[in-house]
Amino acid sequence: MLIGGRDLSRLSDAARTELRKKMVGFVFQKYNLLPTLSAADNIAIARYIAGTGTVPDPKFEEMLELLGIGQRMNHKPRALSGGEQQRVAIARAIVNHPAILLADEPPATWTRRIPRRCWAYCAISTSGWADGAHDHARSQRGAYGHRIVHMLDGEIVETTRPSQNRG
Repeated sequence: MLIGGRDLSRLSDAARTELRKKMVGFVFQKYNLLPTLSAADNIAIARYIAGTGTVPDPKFEEMLELLGIGQRMNHKPRALSGGEQQRVAIARAIVNHPAILLADEPPATWTRRIPRRCWAYCAISTSGWADGAHDHARSQRGAYGHRIVHMLDGEIVETTRPSQNRG
């Protein structure tokens, strides 16, 4: 498997870790926000870990507004609704412009709640972005990636191109 032109099978554990920190975005089923950090700091920590500083590009601020969380950045997770926590987790996953976005069982509501412009931001901001969402319901998410991979029980069950998803 190649990510960003690098063959994973030829990388050391340390090199794979570096690649993961910089080129893979994760949205966890339980969001995994750090409870003692604000929403802004939960997003900034992803940039810090990737070694890209803590200040995202100016267009990212627009993304936060599109996600409806721009005014909630100073709040800690316990003060956010479940939907807001989910959107902070999405913002954290895409802040570094990952080559791959992995989402553990994203809900079908992503299609309705996450504006198309947000997914377009992911595609425009990255090169070769692919949505590796693991879910039980199809949605529009893959329409902006180069490929969408459907998994079930840890196995790839289908790989499609966006043109195949648009009908």
